[in-house]
Amino acid sequence: MTETAPVHPVSQGVKTLGIVIMVLGLLAILAPMLVGFGILMIVGALVLIAGIGRLAWAFQSPNREHAILRGLFGALTMICGVLMLTNPIFAAGVMTVVLSVYLLLDGVLETIAAFRFKPAQGWPLILLSGVLSIVLGALIWSQFPLSGAWAIGIFFGIKLIMIGMLMMTLGRVTGDLQNDMHIA
Repeated sequence: MTETAPVHPVSQGVKTLGIVIMVLGLLAILAPMLVGFGILMIVGALVLIAGIGRLAWAFQSPNREHAILRGLFGALTMICGVLMLTNPIFAAGVMTVVLSVYLLLDGVLETIAAFRFKPAQGWPLILLSGVLSIVLGALIWSQFPLSGAWAIGIFFGIKLIMIGMLMMTLGRVTGDLQNDMHIA
């Protein structure tokens, strides 16, 4: 009779979260325009709220010059939020550039992390995720301005699937290590 070690709850939680993130990524790929415009609307609303907050902060300043400067930044932030909400094409262009830069930087950092994690189990998946992020960022950049909300949805979905796979793999590796330590 062999005794099996219990699965560590943290590693099981990470694996479950990885599956949920992969499903969200698949949904983003299946409905890229909906996801892309949904993300744009949420970001636009958040920027507008931040602008209102900055404007309110301006009225709190005892220094008139600081109040004017804060008020201008608050107004500018509010204008950007309103533009994002009322002009989705503009918002898609801005977010496309931001997403492209994010994917490129994320890819470089993941690639570096993969080589630092080497030879531990799972490092090739981290490397694959990093290279994929660089490729996706370069694809979005090369298609700009034609890439827009659909690119945000599809590429965001692909990135979510890769993050989910990483979480599942690392959750399994962590669980295996914890189980090995439990047996020993």
